[in-house]
Amino acid sequence: MNLDISHPGRPGPEELVPSRYAVKVGEIDVLVVSDGVLPLPTAMLGHNVEPSARAAWLKDMFLPQDAFDWALNVVVARSGGQTILIDAGLGLDPELNLPRAGQLVKRLEAAGIDLASVTDVVLTHMHMDHIGGLLVDGVKERLRPDLRIHVAAAEVKFWESPDFSHVSMPPGFPDALRAAAKRFTKEYQSQLRLFDEEYEVAPGVIVCRTGGHTPGHSVVRMASGGDRLMFAGDAVFAVGFEHPDWHNGFEHDPEEAARVRVRLLRELAETGGQLVATHLPFPSVGRVAVDGDDFRWVAAFWDY
Repeated sequence: MNLDISHPGRPGPEELVPSRYAVKVGEIDVLVVSDGVLPLPTAMLGHNVEPSARAAWLKDMFLPQDAFDWALNVVVARSGGQTILIDAGLGLDPELNLPRAGQLVKRLEAAGIDLASVTDVVLTHMHMDHIGGLLVDGVKERLRPDLRIHVAAAEVKFWESPDFSHVSMPPGFPDALRAAAKRFTKEYQSQLRLFDEEYEVAPGVIVCRTGGHTPGHSVVRMASGGDRLMFAGDAVFAVGFEHPDWHNGFEHDPEEAARVRVRLLRELAETGGQLVATHLPFPSVGRVAVDGDDFRWVAAFWDY
């Protein structure tokens, strides 16, 4: 892997904003890469609360009332000679018409990261915006034949017969999610490396099942030289600091997801470790502070 964090390069002519951001976690190199953005209805932020409460939060955050763009963040980590891709972005789904997402492959190339250099993939869960990049035509052929894909056994089991009874998604999403997970399992079955609760993928890089968002949802904890960083996947959303009890529309077990969210935010506040999450505004690097009964996201000052 050619991950030169000291010379991040320049955006291409069509890239007017940065799409990657490098962080050092002790001896572990971490690169946050943007897969683009996903426009979704704002009701997805808290479908269990009164519309007026949601509208007030959106107004306070200077966000539109109807729909706004969710970030799609992916992480590449290098530790112990291994190159680990954590989640794989949305890929391409023409049925959903999401042209500003699915940018991962070209942005990895722009960062000088060859797909053939990736030794391991970790999936926080199997929603299509976390696995779709590996389903893009031509990608599998560019990956190593001995690639290891780490995912919780409970996640694979769930998608054999997924339960959508507690979600609140836009039309078309349940079918698209179901189809993507089924196709992914079929195409990558021989490369899946299942774990029950946690697994050390590389030195200082441990994937841990949390459940909640999906039964096998997992986070990745990185620790080296006293530094800590957690990639929280879909356990934490922007609204979740002030309102951790708000149910996200994509949570298959919303009540458990809220309990997981509070537990992880408390952990981050206590340890002072850095947080990166899929749908926090890019690059989403920050820390968590306790603010009364709520939490507060403290965005990192960009390091140039």
